[in-house]
Amino acid sequence: MGAGGTKGKETTSATKLARQSIDVKGEEYARMSCHNQDGKLTDHYFDDVRTLHQAFMRGVRISTNEPCLGWRPAVLAPYEWMTYHQVYIRAINFGSGLVHKGLQPATTTSLGIFSQNRPEWAIAEQGCNMFSIVVVPLYDTLGAEAVQHIINQAELRTVVCDVPDKVAKLLSYAEGAKDNILERIIIMDPITDQQMLGQAEELGIEILSMQDVEPPKPEDLATVCYTSGTTGTPKGAVLTHSNLIACNGGILHACQRHLSFNKDDIHISYLPLAHMFERQALTLLFSVGAKIGFFQGDIKLLTDDMMALKPTFFITVPRLLNRMYDRAWALVQGSSFKTKMLHKALNAKKELLAKGICRNDTIWDTLIFRKARARTGGNVRFVAVGAAPLSEEVLTFARCLFGCTVLEGYGQTECSAAATTTMMGDYTTGHVGAPIQCSMIKLVDVPEMDYYAKQHKGEVCFKGPHVFQGYLKNPEKTAEAIDSDGWLHTGDIGAWLPCGQLRIIDRKKDIFKLAQGEYIAPEKVENVYVRSPLVAQVFVHGVSIKSSLVAIVVPDPDVLPGWAKNQGIEGDMETLCANKDVKDAIMAEFSRMAKEGGLKSFEQVKQIHLHHKLFTSDDDLLTPTFKLKRPQARKYFAKELEEIYALVP
Repeated sequence: MGAGGTKGKETTSATKLARQSIDVKGEEYARMSCHNQDGKLTDHYFDDVRTLHQAFMRGVRISTNEPCLGWRPAVLAPYEWMTYHQVYIRAINFGSGLVHKGLQPATTTSLGIFSQNRPEWAIAEQGCNMFSIVVVPLYDTLGAEAVQHIINQAELRTVVCDVPDKVAKLLSYAEGAKDNILERIIIMDPITDQQMLGQAEELGIEILSMQDVEPPKPEDLATVCYTSGTTGTPKGAVLTHSNLIACNGGILHACQRHLSFNKDDIHISYLPLAHMFERQALTLLFSVGAKIGFFQGDIKLLTDDMMALKPTFFITVPRLLNRMYDRAWALVQGSSFKTKMLHKALNAKKELLAKGICRNDTIWDTLIFRKARARTGGNVRFVAVGAAPLSEEVLTFARCLFGCTVLEGYGQTECSAAATTTMMGDYTTGHVGAPIQCSMIKLVDVPEMDYYAKQHKGEVCFKGPHVFQGYLKNPEKTAEAIDSDGWLHTGDIGAWLPCGQLRIIDRKKDIFKLAQGEYIAPEKVENVYVRSPLVAQVFVHGVSIKSSLVAIVVPDPDVLPGWAKNQGIEGDMETLCANKDVKDAIMAEFSRMAKEGGLKSFEQVKQIHLHHKLFTSDDDLLTPTFKLKRPQARKYFAKELEEIYALVP
């Protein structure tokens, strides 16, 4: 790695951990990484990587004939691999084919990708990067209206699909559109449905198989990534190669000296590639020549896929770590000896963490944790978690379980995925780390919520080369997001801790008022209640004409049946959720959690409805990154919310 003017020194010491972010000269209440002693933000890591294409090409040079993309052709089959050279050839062929079909090799041309994670997704993206074509992912869970909005706004005349079902969806959308602009669908899997082909022909849409110039500049547009859409119409975040590489450089500066990601690393790709978190992971891994294996498309088979692939690199979200945590406690439920042993094992490893030691070869690993780690393949040496808040208890559990670096990051699509991450060697919890070296962060006053920057609390704002260019064809929303000084406003409320880490404490965008005028941040309240072992998901609801909160609660299906059996209550999840004793017990849990979490009286839920099925993206209740869609949840549970409000005194 050559020297670069924006590269900081990457040491971690007790001194650094005590002062993880520093004030930015000339910017009131703004901070940056303690590694930015020269006051400059990083915009890259490797000197020869300034675009996504260059990141991939670096991997090709390092690992030419070594594994790059892997997949399982059948449920119990071993992983098969394409080498970096094979992927490079397929990407060139794909990109050349696009140009041959009339797509202009320029950043004014966009290509949609409507697919689950699989090798062809990555091949299509690299083929586009080679010819400066902009990638616009389509979420698998988007409804017809949202998909049509994206196709029209991003001017997608060509969309790549993985399976015939998605072709059928696109044809249906095109048929119902007033002005269809879709001209071409490229499918990864073979299509033999003559009726479908005939429908496409009638609509003037060409269907092609994926089987059988100039690379972009850093300032060129790389992707338009549509936000998950927790509220309203999805917005297309316009990101350049330099945005994405700056963010990737910030992540590498935070990790690489200590972890040395290299061609022997293996990643399991299962988080949606339509989300920047996973795409940044692939860019990083491509740039070091690592291997990337894809899951089979069924999250229920993820454990089996990980056991087969044996990844070293695990990118995840709180929901999955929560499930691991709940499963561990569910397995010892009913046995006082096993419960005591798990407590002893966790306490012993927590003592090591408090001394700055994280290891996976203790006696407790042999007795307790190694078997659990085997379900993730047994070789994980790095875990990164983001996209939603993670409880302190579960983060510490993950560090004890894996015995390796577990970093929590924070950011959003509009800053290319990341703005902060845990500093190496920092095993404390209750924060999302310090700014990465491409990012400045400041807090601004939110007087209506009584948060003030001079008190080290306020709305979190980002600035730096990782910040997006704006929303596609939406100057009004762009102006709302980025102020006149170039600061991106996140809508999250943060607080600086004494050691310079950032803690996310509230949410500005989702706040609402109750009848007495008190402001409620529902996500903050939900994050307190969801810490209960009996609870998997919570949707907190309130309206301005009511003086209290109510909630839809989904008990944890891995924990509730065992707990109920110990209480002498039998039945399936639906039966248990209808049981008054179960509801009373969860309300008692909520009272305890509210007290422990420091919730004010008006922030506490006064009535609940137990729902027996987990919220999913299939029900349009969650985004692909497992965030709750509040408007959809209000509509879905309208009857239940009305009923439980009637029970509130």
